[in-house]
Amino acid sequence: MKLVEQPSELRSALDDVRLQGRKIGFVPTMGNLHAGHIALVKEAQSHCDVVVVSIFVNPLQFNNSDDLANYPRTLEQDVAALNQAGADFVFTPSAEALYPNGLEAETKVTVPVLSDILEGELRPGHFDGVSTVVCKLFNLVQPHLAVFGEKDYQQLALIRKMTTDLLLPIEIIGLATVREASGLAMSSRNNRLSAEQLQTAPLLAKEMRQIAAKLSRNNQAELSQSAKQALEKMGFKCDGIDIVDAANLSPVTPQSRSAVILMAAFLGEVRLIDNCVIELH
Repeated sequence: MKLVEQPSELRSALDDVRLQGRKIGFVPTMGNLHAGHIALVKEAQSHCDVVVVSIFVNPLQFNNSDDLANYPRTLEQDVAALNQAGADFVFTPSAEALYPNGLEAETKVTVPVLSDILEGELRPGHFDGVSTVVCKLFNLVQPHLAVFGEKDYQQLALIRKMTTDLLLPIEIIGLATVREASGLAMSSRNNRLSAEQLQTAPLLAKEMRQIAAKLSRNNQAELSQSAKQALEKMGFKCDGIDIVDAANLSPVTPQSRSAVILMAAFLGEVRLIDNCVIELH
């Protein structure tokens, strides 16, 4: 496995890989890796000859400076885990390498509509930061395919649309959410939960499954409201329970074939998200 910090070095190394006719897979991360990230790497390996993993805590997608400062950085452990998983390249650029003109002066990539609704409405500018950095990384790596987790459902939808709209020749693969034995969706943020909170956190997924079991075209608002009340009693502070068309994240219509339940709630200072796709009949 090769560690690379400079964009020019990464370009040069991957040019050689392409000349050999080898297929490149890419997994972008912000580090603090867990089993869910390793599953993304394994999925990329199943399709490709060479896998590149990036580790970059992207300042452009943080609305809160304290959240950026407190984001866990565990580079040494992450590199060891990726080496064991068999990744070929680990790209660890500095902010100056990816944003040489500074954050405010940089060209930004905006995906209309998807960047401003739901999670985007709660976190203005967040998805512009995501689409901008992913576009930069795509241009640097030029992979044949990239793998993302379905846990960040809106992010995955945004990246699919950006890739399609910009005619990028990259296949986007979404991998099902990897969960703890308790049912809690794996996340780097889980490390910030106390022992007591770790007992409560799986109830978010449990409540989501209960919505899914009862969901119809006519009871979405009722289910969202009752779930919010139940979660508040359990100690969560709901940040959004939305049920939308799984294809485009717009409101469910009679023509919608499937819906996605999008859950977001704070447990103490930690914001947890989860989602579940349901076929509509």
